[in-house]
Amino acid sequence: MEILWLGHSCFQLRGKNVTLITDPFSPQLGYSLGKLNAPIVTISHDHTGHNYVQGVGGNPRVVRGPGEYEISDVLITGVASYHDTKRGQEHGRNTIYVIHIDELVICHLGDLGHTLQEEQLEEVADADVLLIPIGGHNTINATQAAEVISQVEPRIIIPMHYRTAAVEGTREALDPLDKFCREMGVDMTNTQPKLVVTRNNLPAETQVVILSHRV
Repeated sequence: MEILWLGHSCFQLRGKNVTLITDPFSPQLGYSLGKLNAPIVTISHDHTGHNYVQGVGGNPRVVRGPGEYEISDVLITGVASYHDTKRGQEHGRNTIYVIHIDELVICHLGDLGHTLQEEQLEEVADADVLLIPIGGHNTINATQAAEVISQVEPRIIIPMHYRTAAVEGTREALDPLDKFCREMGVDMTNTQPKLVVTRNNLPAETQVVILSHRV
């Protein structure tokens, strides 16, 4: 399994036999999707930074909400959650996706706006890799992210949805990466372009992996 961060909340999960894209963004956001093709796209919520399905070629099957889906041997569970701490009254609903692919469990939290409730935690508790927003404002911030990580206890944590040079000066108000790194006690300069992970090489202890977004 190869994991690439394309920017914001968008990842390319490339398994042995299938590729999946999470939360493709509109070009106005500041990042570039490039030329993407994938048979599966997941959308956590209907905002332009997360729902730009037309940016992904290949006539993908689009997963847009809670439920169970099986596509090309990939099992996906959409878990209902909220974009804020007021049960969606401020920013609406959000879908967490638990993705079973290549004997791994990847959890994409979307624009989660609160710590996990018991019923959500039951669904995501087996996650090997946690893709977690850390930028605050419209999602959980660094401190809340650390709390969610302690709830889930994944093997690998990949932060997303934070301020970078690509979104500097846009309307997207987000905290930078360094707040999260201080919270977690990790070196923010230790980045890598992609993560290659298998069931056999998962770390024994929880590890933060910081990916550089594709330019």
